[in-house]
Amino acid sequence: MEDYMKLAVIDGETLMDLDIPPTGACIPNLLPHGLCILGGAPKVGKSWLVLDLCVRIAKGEPMWGLPTVQGTTLYLCLEDPYFRIQQRLAAITDHVPPTAMFANVVSTLAEDLERQIADFARDHPGTNLVVIDTFQMVRSNQGEPSYGGDYQELQKLKRLAESLNITVLLVHHLRKMGDRDPVNRLSGTTGIGGAVDAIFVLDKSERSQNNATLICTGRDIIHRELELRFDRDSHRWELESDSYDEPEKLLPPELERLVAMMKERKTFHGSSTALAEQLNAYGNFDLAPKGLKQQMNCWRQMLREQGGDL
Repeated sequence: MEDYMKLAVIDGETLMDLDIPPTGACIPNLLPHGLCILGGAPKVGKSWLVLDLCVRIAKGEPMWGLPTVQGTTLYLCLEDPYFRIQQRLAAITDHVPPTAMFANVVSTLAEDLERQIADFARDHPGTNLVVIDTFQMVRSNQGEPSYGGDYQELQKLKRLAESLNITVLLVHHLRKMGDRDPVNRLSGTTGIGGAVDAIFVLDKSERSQNNATLICTGRDIIHRELELRFDRDSHRWELESDSYDEPEKLLPPELERLVAMMKERKTFHGSSTALAEQLNAYGNFDLAPKGLKQQMNCWRQMLREQGGDL
C-alpha cells in the first residue's frame, strides 16, 4: 500500500485563537519577509538600489525615511566583478559593515543554490536579506518558459525564505513591450508574479531623466508608489514622494477602554466571562465574552503595542 498522509485540518474557532506572529520584514509595511522580486529595464539603476538597501539594512539605517530591521545581508552580485561592487560601495557610503556580505559565484537552482543560502543563514544567524542579482543567472535550463515551470522554480526559493524567516529579493528584467501596467511586464510567464509575495517595479519612462517610480504591491503590503530621483552625487535613489500615508491605527472603542482599564489595574486573573463583565462595567458596554475574545484575537498585535500583553 502506498504511503498515505491524512489531511490535517483546523477549525475556524481554533485558528482564530492561535497566537500567530505577524510576518517579519526588512522594512515594515514595504519589504516583507518571503520571496520578493524587483523588476526594471536594463541599466535603469536596480543594482544601485539593492546595493544601497543591503548596506542600510546591515547598518540598521532608515531607507527613504522608513525604519529598517537590522541584520546580516547577502548580496549575490552575479553580473558584476568585485572591483565594480567596491567602486559602487565607495560611491554610496563611507563605511560598509562586516554584516554586509557579498558573493559573485553561486550554484543554480538546479544545483546547490538553496543549500548554499541555507548554510549561509545557519552560519550567520542574524541574516535578514538575500539579494539575487539577477534571477536569470541562477535559473535552471528549462528550454521554453511555462507557467508551471516558472511557478515551480520560484516555489523553491519561496519555501526557503519562509523556512529561514528572511527576505529573498530577486532582481529581474521587464519585457520591452506589453501591458501598460509595469507589474505585468516582468520577463517570463505570469507564474513569476503569481509565485512571489511582493513585486516591485522600478519604472523609468525616459532614460535621460533621473526620476523613476517604484511600484510596490504584494500579499502582505498595500499598493503604493514611491517617486524616486537618482542623485548623481550620492549614487542613491532618493525619495521625492510616497503615495502611502499610513492612516492612524485606531482600536475599536471597546478595546480602547480595555487598554485604559488594564493600564489602571495592571493585571487581570480570571475567565473571559469575568473580563467581559469588568469591561462592560468599566466602559458601560454590553459585550458578550465571545465577542470580546474575538476582538482581542483580531487586534492582538496592536493590543500588545498599546497596552502590553493582554
